[in-house]
Amino acid sequence: MAYRITAARLDRAQELRERILACAHARVAEGGFASLSMQALAEDVGIATGSLYRHFAGKGELAAEVFSNASRIEVEALAVILEGSGSAVQRMTAGLEQFAARAWHSRRLAFALIAEPVDPEVDEQRLLFREAYAELFVDLLEEGVRSGEFRVAQVNLVAACLVGAIAEALVGPLSPPARAARDAGLPAVDLAAVSQTLITFCLRAVGAPES
Repeated sequence: MAYRITAARLDRAQELRERILACAHARVAEGGFASLSMQALAEDVGIATGSLYRHFAGKGELAAEVFSNASRIEVEALAVILEGSGSAVQRMTAGLEQFAARAWHSRRLAFALIAEPVDPEVDEQRLLFREAYAELFVDLLEEGVRSGEFRVAQVNLVAACLVGAIAEALVGPLSPPARAARDAGLPAVDLAAVSQTLITFCLRAVGAPES
């Protein structure tokens, strides 16, 4: 008689996998991908290190899924704003404000997603999600061009430029040295300044009329 994996056993395996991913996410949010080791994660989960490899081929695959899950949340949160109600200018402004605020309030995780050196598997996901962000801006730019709010000739190229500008604008303020400076009470740029500068730059880049 052929051995069959029961539904209950599959459920337990899925629950364990989800717990592994949750613990991995927490570790990355606290210390970045550099803090994500299989041994440390196994201790967090409360299982043997070898048990992790029943669910993930290695650290690269695990880190890539953590990255993908966290990035998907951010893409979906931005999509709610950019695809919502209001003019194209209003939605771009609100989307940029929200994106900067979410990054600011999860600085270690945001820096890990945007700029931390990572395994090749994670780098591949990073490129895919940059494309996902760009697609959101393509749709918004096309609407803005049709409504006369934006003056853009190469929509796809400009969308990619916006994604790159947003990431680069946040890297410095989210970096470990910047966090250390703020923790030490040293002068440092704040969320309001970062957000407003980013909004002004992006709106000018797409030819939005000055308010």
